Amino acid sequence: MRIVIPLFDGFTALDAVGPYEVLKMLPGAETVFAAETAGPVRDSAKTLALTADAAFGDITACDVLVVPGGRGVRDFLTDPGLLDWVRRMHATTTWTTSVCTGSLALAAAGLLDGLTAASHWSAAEDLNELGAVYTGERVVFHDEQRIVTSAGVSSGIDMALALAGRIAGRTTAEAIQLMIEYDPQPPFDAGSLDKAPQAAKDLLTAGLNR
Repeated sequence: MRIVIPLFDGFTALDAVGPYEVLKMLPGAETVFAAETAGPVRDSAKTLALTADAAFGDITACDVLVVPGGRGVRDFLTDPGLLDWVRRMHATTTWTTSVCTGSLALAAAGLLDGLTAASHWSAAEDLNELGAVYTGERVVFHDEQRIVTSAGVSSGIDMALALAGRIAGRTTAEAIQLMIEYDPQPPFDAGSLDKAPQAAKDLLTAGLNR
């Protein structure tokens, strides 16, 4: 089972690495990071790089496609070649998935037309404009279309575990969850727009990293 995770300049690291840590443990899994050209690809902060083992042109089919998000996804949306590659991959997959704003790439490729889809809350309007219907759900499955979308960053782990359950059964998925000791107990309850205090929202608006 080949799992392909495309990388692009400005991707969000956990969007890619979270699902990778889960899905790589599926029986018979082969995980491949791919990019426009093989080699290191920098994340949105430009301080971390993952190595793409293959170029997009080298990948003609896969069983699972995991499209991460990040600031750089905006360039992805305007690249006809990359969007065509996503469409070609989807034609071969058992599951096509996205994390965070990776759903924008699926929508731009025409894969989410009229479908409810998850994404980072900040991209809700963009997702709707691309033909999907934003939902605040954490993970959204569309079995008939073989598509799964997930919300912001950390939800990629939830998505991957749910997908592992669909592919290999609940017991295998639970064993993977135990292996990575995924037992979230966050010290703060500010992980969604509905829960976050106004001061936290204001800090994001002002620019957290400035």
